[in-house]
Amino acid sequence: MEAAMDLMRRMPPGRAETALNALLSLLPDHSLDLLSQVDLPLQVCMDKESLKEYILCEYNRDADSYRSPWSNKYDPPLEDGTVPSEEMRNLEVEANEVFSVYRDQYYEGGISSVYIWEDEDEGFIACFLIKKDGQGKRGHMQIGSWDAIHVIQVGPEEEGAAHYCLNSTVMLSLTTDNKQSGTFNLSGSIRRQMSMTLAVADGHLVNMGRMIEEMEGKLRNSLDQVYFGKTREMVCTLRPPPEVLNMRLPDS
Repeated sequence: MEAAMDLMRRMPPGRAETALNALLSLLPDHSLDLLSQVDLPLQVCMDKESLKEYILCEYNRDADSYRSPWSNKYDPPLEDGTVPSEEMRNLEVEANEVFSVYRDQYYEGGISSVYIWEDEDEGFIACFLIKKDGQGKRGHMQIGSWDAIHVIQVGPEEEGAAHYCLNSTVMLSLTTDNKQSGTFNLSGSIRRQMSMTLAVADGHLVNMGRMIEEMEGKLRNSLDQVYFGKTREMVCTLRPPPEVLNMRLPDS
């Protein structure tokens, strides 16, 4: 199982689903562990009632149906599908509205969904999802995708405070294609965890939002340093830009 997880951590997001299916065939006894621990690129569906798109994942799935955060209904219809309590549903509706504003401000588009359900320890769990696909505005990127998964486990309130445990995963993929550099693909994923005990005077949604905002800032910095920084260093070493080569030419 440990070797399987190491393999999935090094697998490009575009090939993660194929690799996961192969591992499920090889390790049927670990199917539940693999499905619960491996994150796949997010898929999108349309809510036929509200005419709004929502994100599909394991956290809004029951059997082969997925629950929409907008209508709270399953597609395909599922009579006995699991739905949150009235209190959790009200928090879920508010979270989707607030997170949609956050997505527009930080991502300038894309799709977001939030799912909330009760926990066995008298707390609850919230899943915040963002998916952004598109092309670069400057024309350098042919196509790219950003999938962000934030799962927060919130403990029961004690003396006006609650414990929050955030697990975040970001999957990045981009492709460029131009005459100078040719076709180039960069993809990977990064996962981080954060735990905090915070006062609930301002509400759970405020605390969760602050944690996600802080975590996404750290993840963006890590991606910039690890993926873009190291790739730029290697490419420029192996294939220096023309201006650098011209500087190295001896005087005639």
